[in-house]
Amino acid sequence: MKILQLCNKAPFPANDGSSIAIYNMAKGFIANNVDLYLLTINTKKHFKPDSEVSEEFKQKTHYRSVYRNTNTYTLGAFLNLFSTQSYFVSRFYFKEFENVLIEILQQNKFDIIQLEGLFMGVYINAIKKHSTAKIVLRAHNIEHFIWNRHIARETLSPKKIYLALQNRRLKRFELSVVSKVDAVVTISKSDEEELKKLGCKKPVFTCITGVDVKQYQTKLNVPDKTKTIFYFGSMDWLPNQEAITWFVENCWKAVHKTVPEAKLIVAGRGMPPHFFHLNKPNVEIIENVENGKAFYQQHEIMIVPLWSGSGLRIKIIEGMSYGKAIVSTTIGAEGIGYTHEKNILIADTAESFARSVISLLQNSDKRKNLEQNAAEFAMKEFDNLSVVSALVNFLQGLK
Repeated sequence: MKILQLCNKAPFPANDGSSIAIYNMAKGFIANNVDLYLLTINTKKHFKPDSEVSEEFKQKTHYRSVYRNTNTYTLGAFLNLFSTQSYFVSRFYFKEFENVLIEILQQNKFDIIQLEGLFMGVYINAIKKHSTAKIVLRAHNIEHFIWNRHIARETLSPKKIYLALQNRRLKRFELSVVSKVDAVVTISKSDEEELKKLGCKKPVFTCITGVDVKQYQTKLNVPDKTKTIFYFGSMDWLPNQEAITWFVENCWKAVHKTVPEAKLIVAGRGMPPHFFHLNKPNVEIIENVENGKAFYQQHEIMIVPLWSGSGLRIKIIEGMSYGKAIVSTTIGAEGIGYTHEKNILIADTAESFARSVISLLQNSDKRKNLEQNAAEFAMKEFDNLSVVSALVNFLQGLK
């Protein structure tokens, strides 16, 4: 089978949720003997020099990237008001990328073209004009759901009105893309169900993001940092910013009062400047984590206090694979077939969230039991080779 992956973010090195999802999918395709081609937009915001991509990965994926500044800016946002397109989407279409895509399509006959995320749907017309391949949307999220949840938490303002307009356009585009592709691959069962509620009649297959669980569970020789709570994510993503703000403002005081020696570490690239001035006791902000594996292993309790988002949080898959004790909101843990109080703790109020974190700080046996169960669950559910193998079987049925 010959597959072209079209991506809106360079996947290597894989250092955030979406790049991990793309990179591991590519590795899974290769491991399942797919003849893979990968073409990606290399954005200014998440720029990764081609020189950093391993030669092996380049060769096995026929890797190509095209640079583009997709950042939002005030004039662009204003001018978009006079169009019918969502500004969330239109930033990802540009002629240079389309020309490279057409060149690749003219030189190769693909069985499947997999769009990694909704925003690559802007190239569907070009694909259909130059290829007979089946087009598959890998929906990392239901994008307009993320904004619905975020907008609901905004106070009435010109910003809220503007975002609501953009999200109506985004929903229209999302449903249009779903109607044009030959199949949809969701990352969570809940997203599959929601798509069907929205009227999706195309074949849908749920495929979580797999990882190399054995590699995650290979221990490094690093010292443990006891009584630590951590959050690790891309801090230029609005839901992650909301999550930490909520936890610090609503939960941290109770945790710190009960366990004064506890320490909160917030880490992730793209850290907004105001987070460095939180002025809260025992809170440490780290923008650049040099070794993600060491970071996970050293700290004890992982928190995922998300209130908006869709799809699946790759960081929870990573956290479970590392064997971490995790406290999450229901939204944060969407898409994971977890068992509350066995392999994760779920809490949806400030009081219960703080109480769950405190219980793990004070009861090491409970924490260690949660860690062991999470690691065992990850080994059973998240193995990348098996996960992608099932997807390949589904894709073969579309030919």
